Amino acid sequence: MARKVANRKELRAEAEAAETAPKKKKKATKRKSRAKDPTPERVKLYWGVFSQSLKRVAVYEYTDKKSAVKRAEELSASGKSPHFVQKVKEVVEEA
Repeated sequence: MARKVANRKELRAEAEAAETAPKKKKKATKRKSRAKDPTPERVKLYWGVFSQSLKRVAVYEYTDKKSAVKRAEELSASGKSPHFVQKVKEVVEEA
């Protein structure tokens, strides 16, 4: 019996046409906006005079350390508990 010879180019074209027909075009995805890097908080340095129970008694500018030490010595001499000086960082609020 004689068989019918298949034309491979025609079969290939039919297969490709069949593949492209059911495929739907994808919607273009929206690009997510890039998040901005948060700006670091600005901090200012002060000298703080603290009591022994870590309560801040006074705050002085960073350039005025001598006054802070003097105040701590005065409070230590007059009161029961000793006072000390320590650096304090406070956030600067921008307008």
